[in-house]
Amino acid sequence: MSGNGGTGVNGGTGGTAAGAGIVVVGNGMAGSRFVTELRDRDRRTPVTVFGAEPQRPYNRVLLSDVLAGAARPDHISLVDAAWYASCGVDARLGVEATRIDRAAKTVHASDGTATPYETLVLATGSTAFIPPFPGLEDGLPMGALAFRTLDDCRRISELAETAVRAVVVGGGLLGIEAARGLAGRGLDVTVLHLAGHLMERQLDPAAGRVLARTLDGLGIATRLRADVTGLDTAGGAVTGVELALPGGGTETIAADLVILSCGVRPEVSLARDAGLAIGRAVLVDDELRSVTDPSVRAIGECSEHRDEVYGLVAPAWEQAGVLAGLLAGTDPAARFTGARQITRLKAAGIELASMGETHHGDDDDGVEVVRFTDAARGTYKKAVIRDGRLIGAILLGETSTAGTLTQLYDRADPLPAERLGLLFPGLGGAVETSSPVRMPDAATVCQCNNVTKGQVRACWQAGARTAADVARETRAGTGCGSCRGALEGIVSWLDGQESADGPESADVA
Repeated sequence: MSGNGGTGVNGGTGGTAAGAGIVVVGNGMAGSRFVTELRDRDRRTPVTVFGAEPQRPYNRVLLSDVLAGAARPDHISLVDAAWYASCGVDARLGVEATRIDRAAKTVHASDGTATPYETLVLATGSTAFIPPFPGLEDGLPMGALAFRTLDDCRRISELAETAVRAVVVGGGLLGIEAARGLAGRGLDVTVLHLAGHLMERQLDPAAGRVLARTLDGLGIATRLRADVTGLDTAGGAVTGVELALPGGGTETIAADLVILSCGVRPEVSLARDAGLAIGRAVLVDDELRSVTDPSVRAIGECSEHRDEVYGLVAPAWEQAGVLAGLLAGTDPAARFTGARQITRLKAAGIELASMGETHHGDDDDGVEVVRFTDAARGTYKKAVIRDGRLIGAILLGETSTAGTLTQLYDRADPLPAERLGLLFPGLGGAVETSSPVRMPDAATVCQCNNVTKGQVRACWQAGARTAADVARETRAGTGCGSCRGALEGIVSWLDGQESADGPESADVA
């Protein structure tokens, strides 16, 4: 559904009530992004942020890098320690919002405070789903953890120092990343997955088989159609994972570290208790307003827009930008009308990009499938085409055309007649967007932050001469991190053009 105009706290209808302003519940990737976007546009409106986690907001996408030891926790922070004070934001870190009083327009918190609001923004994200295994009524035993937060990551890293055998329950995106991180620490790792192939939401069965073979080469075993029925314990610590066998009976997989990566659920308890309409998450319109109460907005994984709950960073950050423009009054016509979801797996030794409708086969009516498989080398490529447009793609093992496919998918551009260029760079006349020279300025370099090559070029010309400088100015590379190579390539190319031909040569694409 569509809204009927701006309702900005500043510059829109209504204005800010005395002593009230914007209260944000949730300080994760969606909530913190909204606050930074808002402060870029509006420095005056009072803003209060409640964050249940005690540390500053961090990039949850990069937790696997921390688990693998490739990054320190401070490397993935989204704002520095002084930002809140310098921007006049009342950040209550480690303080949990416990109740919303919509009649009084106040948020009650675990520190005993009641904070008034003119506009309430819910960005409560999601929580890890813990299966209702017998014996877990009082919590998980020692050595069994979810993988969702920075604290989870720290605890897993500590246990991995002495653990020998790890089992990851769940072969989705986070499960694969956790398994790769643990294997990189030298543990014997097994992934147990209930479905018939890994990452079944993003991959087709053939790609799932190639991924399983790739994992095996990295020392990670995979068990599919694994019906986990419980955890074995001794002395309060986990000793194994129990599986139901197809013919009856059970089998135990020994483990002294178990990671439960069984999916997530939108965190909507506050919203539900406050009487807001809930589907799978808080129901919102195109202005991201609750359909129950227009003074309440919801973004990120706790919001449901047009029957879709987005679980990736790019749509959440797009929502944050739209909402900031609305509430600051700088873009009263802004609307969120939906987003395309593109998944990138971040794990050492595994390159994967997946987008759109990937499960179509050669026999499906109305679609054309272009596919290449080299299982021995861990390579699988697939493009799904309907009416001359790309509607889905998988690149596993070799992702050099990911930029090209992302552009074609995101914009629904017409495809070249020769389809091989979709899968292999330089073939068939497709635009090779992975090459800085051939990328058009309109090409999106950073999908998470919607940063184009032209914006990178303009930033470089303004004096930001390193990839890190460009990232600070444009936020490119601060989301899932998969565009960092392209960003570095563009900056290097611009530097090289200036060095070789003079400062004016880099102005021409």
